[in-house]
Amino acid sequence: MTEIHKRYRLTSTEEPTDEMLQALMEDVAAEARKSMANAEAEKKRRLQAVADEISAWRAAQ
Repeated sequence: MTEIHKRYRLTSTEEPTDEMLQALMEDVAAEARKSMANAEAEKKRRLQAVADEISAWRAAQ
């Protein structure tokens, strides 16, 4: 959580400044990129596991 999150909550009764909104959007975008990278790494790991199983199955034939 960045400093901007500590100073402002979306449920706050005050309107955020343009700078606050920009910082919040940048934080959300960074978290989205991180989540996407983690998901992509997990997808590659699972696909490789399946490919390894197929190779092992074919070798046993």
